[in-house]
Amino acid sequence: MEGALTARDRVGIQDFVLLDETTDAAFLSNLKKRFSKDLIYTYIGTLLVSVNPYKELDIYNKKQMDLYMGVNFFELPPHIYALADNAYQTMLTEFNNHFILISGESGAGKTEASKKILQYYAVSCPSTTLLNTVRDKMLMSNPVLEAFGNAKTLKNDNSSRFGKYMDIEFDSQGDAVGGHILNYLLEKSRVVHQNHGERNFHIFYQLVEGGEDNLLHQLGLERDSQHYNYLTQGECAIVSSINDRNDWKTVKNALQIINIDHLFGIIASVLHLGNVQFDSDSKGHALLNNNLLGVDARSLQESLTFRKIEARQDQVLSPFTIDHAIYARDALAKAIYGQTFTWLVSRINESMENKDPSRKTVIGLLDIYGFEVFYVNSFEQFCINYCNEKLQQLFIQLTLKAEQEEYEAEDIEWEPVQFFNNKIICDLVEEKHRGIISILDEECLRPGDATDLTFLERLEDKMGNHPHFVTHKLADKMTRKTLERGDFRLLHYAGEVTYCVVGFLDKNNDLLYRNIKDVATQFKSSLLKLTEILMAKEAWYIRCLKSNESKQPGQFDEALIRHQVKYLGLMEHLRVRRAGFAYRRKYEVFLKRYKPLCPATWPHWNGVPADGVEVLVQHLGYFPNEYKMGRTKIFIRHPRTLYATEDAYEKCKHELATKLQAKYKGYRAKGEFKKQKEAATKIETCWRGVQARKEKERRAWAVKVIKKFIKGYMTRGQAKTTDNSEYLAFVRQNYMNRLKENLPKTVLDKTTWKTPPAVLEETSEILRKLYYRLMVRKYVRGLTPQRKAQLQLKLVSSSIFKGKKESYPQSVAQPFVDTRISEQEINMRVLQMIRNEQIKYSVPVIKYDRNGFKPRPRQLILTKTAAYVIEEAKIKQRVLYTSLKGISVSSLTDGIIVFHITCEDPKEKGDLVMQCDHLFEFLTKLTVIANKQNAIKVVQGSIKIEIQAGKESAVDFSAGQEPMVYKAKNGHLMVVRRCSDDEEFLMNYSAE
Repeated sequence: MEGALTARDRVGIQDFVLLDETTDAAFLSNLKKRFSKDLIYTYIGTLLVSVNPYKELDIYNKKQMDLYMGVNFFELPPHIYALADNAYQTMLTEFNNHFILISGESGAGKTEASKKILQYYAVSCPSTTLLNTVRDKMLMSNPVLEAFGNAKTLKNDNSSRFGKYMDIEFDSQGDAVGGHILNYLLEKSRVVHQNHGERNFHIFYQLVEGGEDNLLHQLGLERDSQHYNYLTQGECAIVSSINDRNDWKTVKNALQIINIDHLFGIIASVLHLGNVQFDSDSKGHALLNNNLLGVDARSLQESLTFRKIEARQDQVLSPFTIDHAIYARDALAKAIYGQTFTWLVSRINESMENKDPSRKTVIGLLDIYGFEVFYVNSFEQFCINYCNEKLQQLFIQLTLKAEQEEYEAEDIEWEPVQFFNNKIICDLVEEKHRGIISILDEECLRPGDATDLTFLERLEDKMGNHPHFVTHKLADKMTRKTLERGDFRLLHYAGEVTYCVVGFLDKNNDLLYRNIKDVATQFKSSLLKLTEILMAKEAWYIRCLKSNESKQPGQFDEALIRHQVKYLGLMEHLRVRRAGFAYRRKYEVFLKRYKPLCPATWPHWNGVPADGVEVLVQHLGYFPNEYKMGRTKIFIRHPRTLYATEDAYEKCKHELATKLQAKYKGYRAKGEFKKQKEAATKIETCWRGVQARKEKERRAWAVKVIKKFIKGYMTRGQAKTTDNSEYLAFVRQNYMNRLKENLPKTVLDKTTWKTPPAVLEETSEILRKLYYRLMVRKYVRGLTPQRKAQLQLKLVSSSIFKGKKESYPQSVAQPFVDTRISEQEINMRVLQMIRNEQIKYSVPVIKYDRNGFKPRPRQLILTKTAAYVIEEAKIKQRVLYTSLKGISVSSLTDGIIVFHITCEDPKEKGDLVMQCDHLFEFLTKLTVIANKQNAIKVVQGSIKIEIQAGKESAVDFSAGQEPMVYKAKNGHLMVVRRCSDDEEFLMNYSAE
């Protein structure tokens, strides 16, 4: 608060408690003023208000952490580090338990605030080997839980879809020695369904987009989110602000640190389960048409297409319809994921568990979902908003309790504060036998055809007159227009929320036929347990606000922030905190700061601090109604009284400092000036003499050197003398040094060699040749036989195709392999028939029939003497290299190859037309094996072919949007290659 007093005139008020007016307008104005200068943190007493700036700020570095370590809470500007450090220091001093409650809307920055606190403790706590292990696991649990529990929503690209409470355990020395996490209400429905613009949990996309190829192959997954039904319903699997591949590396590393693996098979099983499809038999019963998950096909079929009914000792299988089967499939997927998440949290807890039984203190960190209001609000929003009601109730209770205890301890009369008591809303939701949760559980367990609408009817019967509950049936004429028949509306402390009852029963049942669970009741019990945990600890609060809905930096949406200030109860907290007195400080602190304002207390007060404060405020002219004297503290009612005192202090401080400085500086300056003057005179005399002598010697030496250099330059072309020999030696040495520093790095570099002076031209040329020969020798010696063979083949390929065929440049970087078909893939019968010939190379091709041009997949085998066209166990054609009169390929990007074969007899087969994906490798190998380098022709336009003796046709080429090969109407073989973007534009333009 002292820092707030000092900085109040610069950028607003750092502590809302010191506002002159406790109105909504004053509150928002102060918040906006600070936000405009990137001051995102403001106090309300010890509560921290944080506004999300939606940009990176340089306020979280190591320097900032060091600045806030061990400093009084109000000495420095508001910061999350100040709150974290004071909670830690108070815990050490009082050896009691604390918790930090972080709340706010989705996207307000709660998860980031939690990370910043963990990072601060990781740096500020004493460092030991055990601490480093615990610290690493605590920090690494964050990205893991975010991956499995966070997802993109319409409001936040990294929204926590579960609640998290973490206890960090410290020993008596302040070392972090363990941790424990509790999780609440994972939004399992997101596994099987996402609204438009939203995604499933991050881990699914991280695995599919970032997983290693061998892992995806092992799990039967493809690297494309669009292939999985559970990942595409929101139609935004790829998000520019999320890098799934980088996040995958972080999560995988984190899982290794906390000793967790073997999870990805389960995640993959959920994705596969989402792709399970059902057919219908003649009776309309569901049939499973694929087998996944690595389980027994019969068990899977039975589980997903039949309902098991137990009657006494018998079991009856009742067949599902397709809709029921899909329902069961989705229920299983959610159950698998929910159990996996629970197991994951349990394993993280095991990895961080503290084995030491000695007493520990803890700081709890509660990162809980904020109040949610969507266009359609379902069961999840009902539970989340109920949680916020309970936390608001706890917040007011703890705040009032803390204030009352301080006033009672200081013997100051407590002035009651008016605030909204939301107990009526909590009772509406959780009251036994009458609350919404109890009615929901009863309806789930009731025999008969219970539906969401019968549940709504029960609600209307039970609480028709409740002031915070309304439905379409119970509403007046005007309100009825805003409600659907399947909706009910609750008036929360934060405002009205309309809930659609569709899915309430299914979600409360957890969608498992044989495992009915009262989910809402479990959540209620968890909240009660959490409340008990929090009530036993000292509370610290961080309230996170969204500055705007569009997540843009620098935008301050007043209406949106006013709404958040209301439902976060900030004005109630401010009024409770003020409770009649804006400022309270211990007598020692107050006296230490303001004692210069009174002659009786300056420079020292030797009596009791309380008496000194009384003397001080009397001197300052405080009126009796402006302050109260407690047992250990002074209470000041109005901020203006404190501001007047602070202004007087600032003025007095400057006056005192000026007087002290003037006296001290005058005394020191006189003596210092006298000594410096005497010393300067002596030093100047000696120094000037030394410098003059050095300068004289330096100039004489320089004149001599320059004269000698000029003379050597002028006589450089004459007979050898002492002067020009030294000059030429200098020229040679200078050139050689420059050449040494700038030698060419590669054999192909012909421009780097330095131009020599005339005297070294011959020497330079000799050196250049020697150096390039040395580089060539090093390069050649470094070549392996395999690399040399590759280069020789590539040279042959270049001489044939370079500058002639369009697709040649793409083939340059691709190495040639020995063969494309192993001997194991060639039929044994074929191998026996050609066993006398050595197989040199083989490759799969598509052969086009001479009549009709039908495509036939074939194997092409090159031996020492002939090329064989193979169909399974048959040799369809043998082409002797001696009968191969030429080979034609087009100049385009296709893979068409034509063997022109000598054909004298009409019964003989004519030219051979094939398509090969490895055209350059195949033809290069062929030319080397058959010595046919000059036989290959790259043709522009059509390629003429001889179907048989005397009968000709042709292969024509064109461009199109999709590559294809077919027989054209003119009887020719038409080869369509994919056109370039420019060609496609011209085609579309021409069509228009």
